[in-house]
Amino acid sequence: MAPFTTAATTSATLVATTASAANTPVRWGVLGAANIALQQVIPAMQQSNACAMMAVASRDLQKARDAAQQLGLPRAYGSYEELVADPDIEAIYNPLPNHLHVPWTIRAAEHGKHVLCEKPIALNAREAEQLLAVQQRTGVQIAEAFMVRTHPQWVAARDLITGGRIGALRLINGHFTYFRRDPNDVRSIPEWGGGALMDIGCYPITMSRWLFGEEPTDVVGQLEFDPDMGIDRVGSALLRFPSGQAAFTFGGQVALHQQMKLFGTRGHITIEVPFNPPADRPARIVVDDGRDLVQGGAEALTFAPTNQYTIQGERFSAAVRGTTTVAVSLQDAIANMRVIDAIVRSAASRTWQSPTGAS
Repeated sequence: MAPFTTAATTSATLVATTASAANTPVRWGVLGAANIALQQVIPAMQQSNACAMMAVASRDLQKARDAAQQLGLPRAYGSYEELVADPDIEAIYNPLPNHLHVPWTIRAAEHGKHVLCEKPIALNAREAEQLLAVQQRTGVQIAEAFMVRTHPQWVAARDLITGGRIGALRLINGHFTYFRRDPNDVRSIPEWGGGALMDIGCYPITMSRWLFGEEPTDVVGQLEFDPDMGIDRVGSALLRFPSGQAAFTFGGQVALHQQMKLFGTRGHITIEVPFNPPADRPARIVVDDGRDLVQGGAEALTFAPTNQYTIQGERFSAAVRGTTTVAVSLQDAIANMRVIDAIVRSAASRTWQSPTGAS
């Protein structure tokens, strides 16, 4: 089947073109030698002419040198301070553990660096709000790295919804799980922002808000905790929006699976691999007009293989060059953190909570 193509699904190409047209690629440095950076994000961004991957920093200089050699980066630093002070670096990718997202994003911004910060952008909404004042003072770009927001399959799904293909959006149902139980993993430390909600539960939250185009008025959540490590390992949540509802489950100690289904008044859309679609094979969504229960009205739309981390880097680089906006603004990131905070409060109190309440 030929890949599905619309003006929306070619937006990644347009972003790459505009970024390349803005004179020179953005010079990037990376804070830390996290696996996501070394194995996924840096190699993906190296595929783009919009991104010049220049440096990596670690608190262990040899680790930084090994990473730089492995990836062909010209510079390695034995401290984060040296990287953010490098005058040749324009943008910073921050994949540090969650509790270091805000402090090192602030330090980088105060050195005039644009910052693409991994999700979740902070430990809570109140902490995330500190970044707004810094951004206003420094004038740099700061964005949350939800790479899914720029993947062509999601751009197409949103366009189909806004175009009325499935009628009015009323219900979103999602699931995101994997199994990993390792006390040495940074995601296993509660004080560092570990746990399934912060790690993967944040994805259906941000996508539900994006698809509805509005903020939830109330949320209710349930969390189950690991008895030894104290992190939430399984959870569920229900978000009530002015236009509908979103319900989803997530877990860091459950068999690997993910899916999102979007239900409208006249049909529904299934995103088969919503959050980690393989970069080496086509992605697929299924649009069904709901005429029966055996997919008699289903149409599968395929998308050419693409690396969403490459698109993410291109989009942020284009924003740095002033040719577009960031995919996930600070205001958007703060609103997402407010929902996460409300789910935590709801799970503790066993009551509905408003995301506009105190953090």
